[in-house]
Amino acid sequence: MTVDTDAPEADGRNRFVYVTAALAALNGLLFGFDTGIISGAFLYIRDAFTMTPLVEGIVVSGALAGAALGAALGGYLADRWGRRRLILVSAVVFFVGSLVMAIAPTVEVLVVGRLIDGVAIGFASIVGPLYLSEIAPPKIRGSLVSLNQLAVTVGILSSYFVNYAFADGGQWRWMLGTGMVPAVILAAGMLFMPESPRWLVEHDRESKARDVLSRTRTDDQIRAELAEINETIEAEDGGLLDLLEPWMRPALVVGVGLAVLQQVTGINTVIYYAPTILESTGFESSASILATVGIGVVNVVMTVVAVVLIDRRGRRPLLSVGLAGMTLTLVALGAAFYLPGFSGFVGTVATGSLMLYVAFFAVGLGPVFWLLISEIYPLKVRGTAMGVVTVFNWVANLAVSLAFPVMVAEITTAGTFWVFAALSAVALAFTYRFVPETKGRSLEAIESDLRENVLGGSPDGSSAGTVSDDD
Repeated sequence: MTVDTDAPEADGRNRFVYVTAALAALNGLLFGFDTGIISGAFLYIRDAFTMTPLVEGIVVSGALAGAALGAALGGYLADRWGRRRLILVSAVVFFVGSLVMAIAPTVEVLVVGRLIDGVAIGFASIVGPLYLSEIAPPKIRGSLVSLNQLAVTVGILSSYFVNYAFADGGQWRWMLGTGMVPAVILAAGMLFMPESPRWLVEHDRESKARDVLSRTRTDDQIRAELAEINETIEAEDGGLLDLLEPWMRPALVVGVGLAVLQQVTGINTVIYYAPTILESTGFESSASILATVGIGVVNVVMTVVAVVLIDRRGRRPLLSVGLAGMTLTLVALGAAFYLPGFSGFVGTVATGSLMLYVAFFAVGLGPVFWLLISEIYPLKVRGTAMGVVTVFNWVANLAVSLAFPVMVAEITTAGTFWVFAALSAVALAFTYRFVPETKGRSLEAIESDLRENVLGGSPDGSSAGTVSDDD
């Protein structure tokens, strides 16, 4: 993965690209860290405060309400303030939220801290990939943007290690407060990073944009990219109402449908409640937290597998295999909880099922959703469309996480996982019927299909009306 190996200056450009990408990807790490840290801390928060199942759901899902708000505002603020400045703001907000949670004297204050943290990760979910895509050289843009999704899984895994480190004595305040560390690293690093060249051009600062690009591009590349940026800016005149045009509806159905299905199939309940789930099968608290470390490792490894396969095998095959596997493992997980009197056996089956479920999600619905919504929308409404779809994703995440403790109380743990299994089967049918294959196709060809009203899946795994780059 190189920028320009022929020039002596290439090493400096490469270092700058990789350092910038690593720092920007810390947005994803904050996102993943907050997602995973509550899972272990919650085991001990329950002992510190008296809570009903509904309040338990509010504590866990409070960050998601904030994230929906952050995602809704993130695109506007990134355009108004700049990508770099919003990353700095998100780091500061995350630091404040982590501090509030660590010192929270009551459940109400804890929920406020979760909301503050959530706003930060909502910002991060928008601005991290955006900054990466605009700062990276075109020929390695895809790999660097995928780094953000990998950083999310690394953040989740890191949080599991932190949870285990503070499990003795139930030090949940230290678990939650540890989030201040990556926030400080991100803020300190971004102080030395440049603004996105695309944002600079949009705000009539082309000479500054040229200076930024000179750190990663040759003179010929700078001229070509500035011309492309100016052309793109002129084309981007679409708004929210454009999404409601008839020819846009198939893409909107795919994006919103996958956004909701990604959450209602249960993934974040597993991430948030994994130690609680395993503890209910007979594990000790510290042992259940340690078991989640294995789940986190599987999540990271299979995300790497997805990144390797997604351009070789295609989007629909990975989605189909992943969703079929999720359906089967959720059925097995529900069966494990349905079996009475075999706590040791149930714990083994539950742990194995959880790991396989996460593996199938990480290779399919997890990364493919985020990739598809960056591909299927026309250029002039891409930012607006991704913002709308991301808000649907966060709201669905909030609803499922809030409902999970109530569902377990009302229809049992087994019944809850069987509901998720049924919804995974629905997602598989949705993929078969609506999701297009975009592998190896230009964005212009995908937009052409949209305008001709032929975007959609087909039984042979291709997209109806497929136009290849060679056509």
